[in-house]
Amino acid sequence: MLSDTLYTQLSTALQKPLPCILIATSSIIAVLILRSLLRDITSPLRDIPGPFLARYTRLWKLREIYKGAFQETNIELHRKHGPIVRIAPNEYSIDDPDAVKIIYGLGSQFIKSPWYTASGDPDPHGTPDLFSDRNPARHAASRRKVASAYSMTALAQLEPLVDECYVVLRDRFMEFADRGKVVDMAHWMQCYAFDVIGEITVGKRFGFLDQGDDIDGIMAAISQYLSYGAMVGVYAEFHRFAAKLLSFLPQKQGGGMAAMGKFANAQVQQRLSTTTAVDGGDDKQPNQKGDFLSKMLNLHHENPEKITLKDVFLTCITNIGAGSDTTSISLCSVFYHLCKYPEVAQKLQAEIDQKAAAGELDDPITFKQAQSMPYLQAVLKEALRMHPATGLPLGRVVPSGGAEIAGRAFPAGSIVGVNSWVAHANQDVWGPDAAVFRPERWLVGKEQYNLLDRYYFTFGMGSRTCIGRNISLLEMSKLVPQLIREFDVELEHPGEKWQKPASARTGCVVGWSLSVAAFGDVGRREYVRRGGDGEGGLVIYGGWWMIHAVKGDVMGLITLLAADLLLLTSVLTTLLLPHIPSPLLYPVWGLAKTYAIYLQLLILPCLLGIWGAVK
Repeated sequence: MLSDTLYTQLSTALQKPLPCILIATSSIIAVLILRSLLRDITSPLRDIPGPFLARYTRLWKLREIYKGAFQETNIELHRKHGPIVRIAPNEYSIDDPDAVKIIYGLGSQFIKSPWYTASGDPDPHGTPDLFSDRNPARHAASRRKVASAYSMTALAQLEPLVDECYVVLRDRFMEFADRGKVVDMAHWMQCYAFDVIGEITVGKRFGFLDQGDDIDGIMAAISQYLSYGAMVGVYAEFHRFAAKLLSFLPQKQGGGMAAMGKFANAQVQQRLSTTTAVDGGDDKQPNQKGDFLSKMLNLHHENPEKITLKDVFLTCITNIGAGSDTTSISLCSVFYHLCKYPEVAQKLQAEIDQKAAAGELDDPITFKQAQSMPYLQAVLKEALRMHPATGLPLGRVVPSGGAEIAGRAFPAGSIVGVNSWVAHANQDVWGPDAAVFRPERWLVGKEQYNLLDRYYFTFGMGSRTCIGRNISLLEMSKLVPQLIREFDVELEHPGEKWQKPASARTGCVVGWSLSVAAFGDVGRREYVRRGGDGEGGLVIYGGWWMIHAVKGDVMGLITLLAADLLLLTSVLTTLLLPHIPSPLLYPVWGLAKTYAIYLQLLILPCLLGIWGAVK
């Protein structure tokens, strides 16, 4: 029975409205806590190690994603506990090369976890995109519709569009060199990636390279969208509610996502109004460039029922949204590691010079020529191994009948996944120098190469492999040797470590502290680097850095349990902050703090009393 003192406290509290509401809330929380405890006690996987809080609540995972370094925490957990670690009450991170084929292999019955739904349409009856669609049959049908447009053969025809963007980027860098202007390398790589994806998708650049600014807040909007998907995905059941709530708020930063949609829609409508049967840029339509839009409209005209205009628009939007951030991150990884390992840069320069001296390189370098440079390809692959653009495990649901993974039987309904960062840090696969950037590890015989490649997880695996991987490889294969050919690149501050906080749809690493100084071979000097935390981070990523600082101030005032529950409020505020007028920011946090205090002083003792009575 409850103690008389606690009974008196509860009776007094129930006479007041606010405590009554809080006690009702605490009762719900108590039920959830008890359910978590019972689930843990009865689970056949209860002995799997992991953080204590992760045993009972998804808030641990949410907090780690919010802090921005989940991938590093994930690596440390595996170093401490082995190939299987718990990251949520029913979710497990796996580090085992043999598990990849079981979970992700062709024909696997493991479907995507609910986490993915937060990156898609909140309307359950809406049209899912290729990334968020959890239905294997529907996904396969959708992928077949557009797969031909993503083949390397089809993309190679778009090289002239990529070359146009490179010329603009080179001219901007030369312009900055003449003026000695300090610029942000990560920002310009994102400008390049955005304009390239605009060109090859709808035949038109956004204009980021021309203006050098975040036009209409599109970059910030993409960053916010990726952060939303990463965090809300942990509690995917709230996606519909959270998206609805956000839809009522004014677009303080100019509505970047709406601007991106408007840009794509304008190109679709213009193309529809000027063409009847698009044929991918052939002689019948000399005004077309053979971009994705041309190919998709051609498929639409051939079979309007199979490829609807909605499919056309969704493909364009998905290309733009998914193909900019990840590619720019990968490009930053390449240049950072070339700066950090000058002996590698020298070998790459020698390969480029040798090819050029033999008359085997055009200007700009073609994709086919880049493919014939083995050391370049090894550099690219190693840079993506060292710094994948995704920082979370790619969760899958164990199918009916269960599965044995890494020597352990997992019951149906469990969520398992491999994190590319964890896979790429496995010393049993990559050797004791797994943390070292060494492209030579890829220049081995076919058998050894295949052993490494089976645990190379940068673009995912199996039927859900990133459909846009060839776009990214095309951009990198052309840009990297061309810039190395025209510039010598070195770190401005060699002793600084590249900061790598992560968030995004798949944990995209978005916080780049990359400082690079580039020296042209004609004596021009330019600095390409990110500004300070109070400058570049805030400009590129909206309120993220400010949010992080405010969160730290508030969270430090309250107890651990109160902090975990307040985290729900802080995450919501993170999503709402770009839309909240500045004068209201601190009142919002004040309300959150007040709730935490009530939680600590009233609800927590009640919960402890109830638990003491029933245990």
